[in-house]
Amino acid sequence: MGLEEKLPAGFVLTTLENVAGYMRKASIWPATFGLACCAIEMMAVGTPDYDIARFGMERFAATPRQADLMIVAGRVSQKMAPVVRQVYDQMANPKWVISMGVCASSGGMFNNYAIVQGVDHIVPVDIYLPGCPPRPEMLLNAIIELHDQIQHSKLGVNRVAAARAAEQAALAAVPTHLMAPTHEHHAPLSGPLSATPGKSLLA
Repeated sequence: MGLEEKLPAGFVLTTLENVAGYMRKASIWPATFGLACCAIEMMAVGTPDYDIARFGMERFAATPRQADLMIVAGRVSQKMAPVVRQVYDQMANPKWVISMGVCASSGGMFNNYAIVQGVDHIVPVDIYLPGCPPRPEMLLNAIIELHDQIQHSKLGVNRVAAARAAEQAALAAVPTHLMAPTHEHHAPLSGPLSATPGKSLLA
């Protein structure tokens, strides 16, 4: 972050945002950071079948100081949490985070004291990628979505206004525990699997 943060709002800043966004999205270097089975899928995007090199991202940096994208691939244990944060703090600015897989995003099947229930408790997340594990194609799609975010990211006073708008939207959002259920977990089963038609086997 340099002179672009000092420019007033207007045509010059908007033009600079477009140029800087294009340059940034075309020069992302991910950090080497695989935590569990999702890391296998992350490694797969480097193979010729998926070819992450088309985005110039084939170089997974072995040091956070030469990386600006953290792909949290797998569950994050309480013991690993401070390490994740330290690596994030050492990464170059501006930096982004993709939470890869349901375990990184929400703890997944590991609903216990040992696993962090979402890496966003430790670092800010830009893209949540569902799946257990997500396919390499899904990771490529998440990267393309991140590119779109970076391309249209704001700078200077525009960035401050965008951050305030996002904060207000987050404060006005309905908490998840107050949201209406999207499906019924104990829906009645019918067909050859049910002992009695209309009676739930899960009851």
